[in-house]
Amino acid sequence: MKPITLSKIQATFLIFTFLLAFSPIIALSQESPLKPRIIITADPELDDNNSLIRMILYSSDLQIEGLIYASSQFHWKGDGKGTKWFVPGREYDRFGMNECPCESWRWADDERFIHEIVEAYEKSYPNLKIHNSDYPSPELLKSVIRYGNIEFDGDYSKDSPGSELIRELILDEKPGKLFITAWGGGSTIARALYTIQRDFEFTEDWKEIQDKISRKVLLLPSGDQDDTFATYIRPNWPNIEIRQFRQVPSYGYGAQIRATPENAPYLTSQWMKENISDRRPFGELYRVWGDGKQMVEGDKVDYFGFAGYTNEQLKEMGYFVWLPVQEKGSWLGEGDNHTVMNMLGNGLRAFEKGTYGGWGGRTILTEQPSQVPGMGSTGSAEDMAALLSSQNRAQNELEDFPNYFPAAQRDFAARMKWSVSPKFEDANHPPMVRIQGPLTLAVSPGQKIKLHAESKDPDGNQVELSWYQTPVSGNEVKASFSQTSGKSIELSIPEDAIPGQEVHVIVAGTDDGSPKLTNYQRVIIIIKGQ
Repeated sequence: MKPITLSKIQATFLIFTFLLAFSPIIALSQESPLKPRIIITADPELDDNNSLIRMILYSSDLQIEGLIYASSQFHWKGDGKGTKWFVPGREYDRFGMNECPCESWRWADDERFIHEIVEAYEKSYPNLKIHNSDYPSPELLKSVIRYGNIEFDGDYSKDSPGSELIRELILDEKPGKLFITAWGGGSTIARALYTIQRDFEFTEDWKEIQDKISRKVLLLPSGDQDDTFATYIRPNWPNIEIRQFRQVPSYGYGAQIRATPENAPYLTSQWMKENISDRRPFGELYRVWGDGKQMVEGDKVDYFGFAGYTNEQLKEMGYFVWLPVQEKGSWLGEGDNHTVMNMLGNGLRAFEKGTYGGWGGRTILTEQPSQVPGMGSTGSAEDMAALLSSQNRAQNELEDFPNYFPAAQRDFAARMKWSVSPKFEDANHPPMVRIQGPLTLAVSPGQKIKLHAESKDPDGNQVELSWYQTPVSGNEVKASFSQTSGKSIELSIPEDAIPGQEVHVIVAGTDDGSPKLTNYQRVIIIIKGQ
């Protein structure tokens, strides 16, 4: 790649500065048309199964590059040679189980949940394609299924088909970020990165390769389920972005226990039966409370398929009841959704930066004082005030973040309906929403901006447009709205806005179909200097 000369950099900077100084509103960029490239690594936990069913229904929005079986402290296969494994502090070392060292842990002999979901997709594909022409072929999805480092949790001592695929994708020349999820442990990802480091670390190109990979790869873990993020990935690849989301809609186990009145109706047995469980073939694979299934026969941690037993009765039967029994047929869990829900093409552009936020929550930036009381230093009053201010600001940001759960559930229900509907008119489809003009603007403090949106519904439904400013952690300023509904609004930027601050405005279009579906578009307004 030919390097950019200093004179070109200077010229570009001077032109950009001139435009910022003399143009009242400047269009900086348009939304990227590229679909996010994504690799899914997952262990056979039932909520991984459920998250994968949802994700595969959004494969029209993504470039799925890998579907890889992974191990974790909760699930690993063993090597089939009688080798026994034990790591202190793992799941099998808790609850007084005393079952390990053992040859495998909660891994079925014929485990193939990813294959089964892709096979269900193949059956549904003719219907899905009618509702969205961008769905990838089943053959493409089958071609990217691999088994990763599944023998033992946290073990990345060997290559695997999964780690080799990840390695190839990391080193390829395709444009765009490469998003890699870790729904289970990170050992397969760690192995891919380790082999790259092993092969190139002592070459003259290593720094360039490492920097390129750090810019390209973005990791999306559901926690560190085998300690490989802590022990290998973070220490050796410190510049790779790892996104951990907060303010995540409650997709996990027991969501109904803490659900708000607005969210609770979408978690009941009635809603799940009507919209998910009865819509086969996906609905047959989707796990709900009391469905008679078990991840592995005799699994003492998986009591979720039993119906008609109390918590105490299940304990007496030898099960480790860590979550109270819920209504039969109700929501069970999709605990890994947050890693993919911001990748979707719903107009929120949430995959572009973690702080933008979307259906999968968002990252929160907080300022940390150099000395924090209680953390090995005395800490001044100023330090304490700064810490409290940071915490309060983060809490306010969390409270202001939109509740996207109902819209996400309705959209999921619609896609499940697509999978069983051979006619376009037999299901609802989200409206198309577009803000006229560029989606990134530069404006001056105190300036007024007019925004206009258009909407069109593929089913001929009426569309209601609403506008709001969404919080973006770390660098935002509050704008005033002339109104919050309708096709056109006017924004007023505060006089004291600081250059570099941002205003993120969302227009949401919700149709009156069944179920009601919402699409969005985001415009980013950047404050420029006077």
